Amino acid sequence: MPIYRLSNLAVFLVCSVLIAIAYYMQYVLYLAPCPLCMVQRIAVMLIGLWCLIAFVHNPSRSGRMVYPIVLMILSLLGIVFAGRHVWLQHLPSDRIPECFPGLEFILANHPFTQALKIIFGGTGECAETQWTLLGISIPGWTLIAFIAIAAVAVVQMTKLKRSA
Repeated sequence: MPIYRLSNLAVFLVCSVLIAIAYYMQYVLYLAPCPLCMVQRIAVMLIGLWCLIAFVHNPSRSGRMVYPIVLMILSLLGIVFAGRHVWLQHLPSDRIPECFPGLEFILANHPFTQALKIIFGGTGECAETQWTLLGISIPGWTLIAFIAIAAVAVVQMTKLKRSA
């Protein structure tokens, strides 16, 4: 199997594991996700779905240019949201934004652009660090995952250019 297909399968599997861990933390460890956590979950799901489609499709050379570009865009969006989340967690307590209701409430009761502003701005609950591993919070690990996925997209694009 070509490295291109294997890399897409690997990213899909990593995303599946990340989502499984997120649900485990939510429903077994009872760690409630904040709005920024939910947006990061959506980004992971989109990346996983995109890589599954790329794996199954196994596109020709021209199609192999599109998949890594979209993968890079989705990864960069994830990096922005996870980076913002990590930044909020490191704010001094007097600079933490006030809390808002959950993501569903925000989306249901605000125009889309205002909802995005609220979500991206983060909330007080986004600044809480509920769990760490090796001193890195959940958004920190998610940020690392998004950076690694972006690196996969770069490698895919580089390999494609070399094979031309």
